[in-house]
Amino acid sequence: MHLSNDVTQALPGEVPLGKSLSPRANFQLSGVWLLMARGAWISFILFELLVVFIALMTTDRQALTICPFIVSCAVTPATAQALRHLGLIPSSYIIYNLVLTALQSLVFLLVGGVLFWRKSSEPVSLMASYFLVGAALASLLAPSTHPLVVAFSAIGGVSVFGALGYFLVTFPDSRFVPRWSWVLVVLWLVQALFFVISGPFNIRSWPPLLFAAEELLTYGGTVGVLIYRYVRVFTFSQRQQAKWLLFGFAGLIVMVTLYDLLASVFPALAAPDSLYHLAGGTLATVMFLSMPLSLAIAIQYYRLWDIDVLINRAIVYGMLTISLGLIYFGLVIGLQALVHLVTGQAGQSPVVIVASTLAIAALFQPLHRRIQAIIDRRFYRRKYNATKTLAAFSTTLRQEVDLDQLREELITVVQETMQPSHVSLWLRLVATAGKPSGAWSSEPPAPQDGQKV
Repeated sequence: MHLSNDVTQALPGEVPLGKSLSPRANFQLSGVWLLMARGAWISFILFELLVVFIALMTTDRQALTICPFIVSCAVTPATAQALRHLGLIPSSYIIYNLVLTALQSLVFLLVGGVLFWRKSSEPVSLMASYFLVGAALASLLAPSTHPLVVAFSAIGGVSVFGALGYFLVTFPDSRFVPRWSWVLVVLWLVQALFFVISGPFNIRSWPPLLFAAEELLTYGGTVGVLIYRYVRVFTFSQRQQAKWLLFGFAGLIVMVTLYDLLASVFPALAAPDSLYHLAGGTLATVMFLSMPLSLAIAIQYYRLWDIDVLINRAIVYGMLTISLGLIYFGLVIGLQALVHLVTGQAGQSPVVIVASTLAIAALFQPLHRRIQAIIDRRFYRRKYNATKTLAAFSTTLRQEVDLDQLREELITVVQETMQPSHVSLWLRLVATAGKPSGAWSSEPPAPQDGQKV
């Protein structure tokens, strides 16, 4: 039995998934425009390096604290007391956070430098590299009252956020689709400008409704354009790129939200002398590294096809971790209450901890299989159905002895799992069978996703 190997399948990455738009090559800069863009990029970065150097030179060494993104690592009296309880001195804590900031900035710089070196002819990659390098240098910018530092901090902030807005609106082909989407980049620039100016015009001084409307228009409009482009414009490979981008940014947003939520729900964690607060630099460094790495993978087209597996595993093990954590704490609290009710003894019992741990170990595999099945049925229905069909065919293959019935089953399985436009099956029959060899064909319904066999 032989299934024809004459397979012609259109590459998914070359097939437009939108119904009304055809795919186009990424917009490229060339000639004098490319030289001007590269020159502007290099000039801004060199000037920012100069400003960082001036800020470091004009800042009091005793008050100098450089921290990773979104955290404060200033040594207060409460922090110093907590460090002494841990056997640490404040200078070691400052140096540790400085090393974390340098590591975080180094990753941003390396990714941004690689994107500039390899794909600076694509405006979207050029903007992404500028955003990454600018953000990395901004984290090293010490607080200073020097006029040049103050002025460039405002200019740099506006340009970096403008680059981020352009990247998100035009990713991954550097084109404004729909054409009016350039307005969103202007909104990103205006928003960044009103964030850095001082006085009553600062965006934080706006009425709450006006501030909320501006945020919704800028961020909501950007998300809406991304969704429209994903559904109507992107090819298969561009959708895979968008998934990597979403994986990095969404993961960062979720982790930052959980970080702030825990501090809000448990006020003791936000105390200056808490271990959670002291470890904020380490947590922030880990959280923000997901963004440049996923961005680099999305732009460089590296192993795009593994993103679905990665997302699947992230969802499954994330839900598994949360479920097991809730079950564990529920068992501990419930069994402790039961022990207290029966024996009248307060406090933690080692037996309860051991029993809860054994229960979690026993539940791990069954719960993992159950969650995996739920995720596959809900989000990966085609893969789930194909797996079920192949498993059923394997059972039929072991039991079926009628050749005519078997080849009909085989053609049906190919149609259901691969969904081709045409299937042909050639069988080499034995001469004594008395039947001429031939091809069995089947015409399934209309093809999906441009597949042809």
